[in-house]
Amino acid sequence: MGTFSNTDYWTVVLGGSSGLGFASALKLAQEGMNICVVHRSPRSEMEIVDANFSEIRKTGVEFLGFNADAMRSDKQIEITSKLREAMGNGKVRCLLHSIAKGNLKPMTGPESLSPDDFRTTLDAMAVSLYDWVKLIFNSQLFADDARILAFTSEGSVKSWKHYAAVSAAKAALEAISRGIALEFAPYGIRSNCIQAGTTDTAAMRMIPGSEALVKHAISRNPFQRMTTARDVANVVYLMVRDESSWINGAVIPVNGGEHLQ
Repeated sequence: MGTFSNTDYWTVVLGGSSGLGFASALKLAQEGMNICVVHRSPRSEMEIVDANFSEIRKTGVEFLGFNADAMRSDKQIEITSKLREAMGNGKVRCLLHSIAKGNLKPMTGPESLSPDDFRTTLDAMAVSLYDWVKLIFNSQLFADDARILAFTSEGSVKSWKHYAAVSAAKAALEAISRGIALEFAPYGIRSNCIQAGTTDTAAMRMIPGSEALVKHAISRNPFQRMTTARDVANVVYLMVRDESSWINGAVIPVNGGEHLQ
């Protein structure tokens, strides 16, 4: 019997087909949480995505998967309508933001970042959190004690080459999360960011020079290893439990102490 069995709770995961989002969805499903995943996956990746979703279904929870653009308002409305129908009397206990759609271009040279690159990255990796919070809130689908969680990184305060647009988005994501924590608190909603350590995900491998980042992360980690997706998923689970209700407006490092040196 999982923690959330027989609660009729749901978690909506934005970007949950792989990486941290999927690992978190699977962990929560194993604890009895019903899962709705919104993802944007090309046909070439669907075999892996389907296998991942099969693992969630094997837990016996209710599952909805939508391969759609989470930033399109028409898709947002359509997904919310289908979610409401599937939930019945259920409620959204957790909204987990795990969208990794950012431009990784240099700031100089012929292929440098444009202002539109910044805007696209900010919309996808930061503003979309508020879009979905407001949508689910206005639809009255949140549970009385709901949790908003978003994945951030050290890039919100540190500079890495080719990471400027994503860095700006992560800083904005944390600011938006704090705003939600303050202004939605009267409605029972808590909002926090999880700052995951360096983790071997598809998004991480896309960063130019990621091999050097990995070596650096391991060398400064007190446990001399990288963070795993399971490490992060375990903390997502902790943050959705009743006992974490007094944590609000925080950025929580989940990295084994990687940030200490």
